[in-house]
Amino acid sequence: MRYDERKRRRLWGDAMAMLTVRDLPDDVHLALQLRAAQHGRSTEAEVREIIAAAVKLESRERLGDALAALGSRIGLMDEDFEVFDQLRDKMPAEPPRLK
Repeated sequence: MRYDERKRRRLWGDAMAMLTVRDLPDDVHLALQLRAAQHGRSTEAEVREIIAAAVKLESRERLGDALAALGSRIGLMDEDFEVFDQLRDKMPAEPPRLK
């Protein structure tokens, strides 16, 4: 369990956060109700699922994947990275000295 989760539980127990959404257009509310019915759950449960899917780290593109896709789009090849190996300083870094 992460530190922030332990801290929240210590302060609030196992209570869950509540969220109120004001001024939700009727057509959006109806669409949520229809989507919830299609998935066999309440509108509230559907909204929880939508929010969780939108903010979970697994649903976000990872930096390495994004960089690999960028390299692929601009045509980088493995041979292009050999230049970095040739230019890289081969001397091991010295650890900092504490006085």
